[in-house]
Amino acid sequence: MHVLPTISTMFIVISAIFVAFGWYQIRKGNRETHTKLMIAGAISALIFFTIYMSRTIFQGNTSFDGPESLKLAYHIFLFFHITLATVGAVFGIVTLILAYKKNWIRHRKVGPITATIWLFVAPTGVVVYILLYILFPGGETKPLIDAIFGL
Repeated sequence: MHVLPTISTMFIVISAIFVAFGWYQIRKGNRETHTKLMIAGAISALIFFTIYMSRTIFQGNTSFDGPESLKLAYHIFLFFHITLATVGAVFGIVTLILAYKKNWIRHRKVGPITATIWLFVAPTGVVVYILLYILFPGGETKPLIDAIFGL
């Protein structure tokens, strides 16, 4: 079993759940609950990122071991996921900074965009996990750049 990928995937899902419930709470006017949930979501995402980067640095990433006919589609999907995750992380940091500085006007504009992006990042991350570790397990562990470009 692939323990670190499983744990990291769990944390990205947990972060999305916190974000979804946090968004719901602010829509209902519950600021205190919203704040707690969003901080929990950010911490969960940070735990995911820490585990993911540690695994990437020390073990590399797993390459796709599915059928040749799916490799191009997988790599396009993976590129989409990585791009979305990167944009979502940057937006997340900006959103948290705006909240910390109590810049509520900008926070209210950026927050829903950030949450929407993150609610796409988590499921696409789960799909990547399922493809690499459940449906087509056994791919080589490679450095990040090799895994992304299928080298």
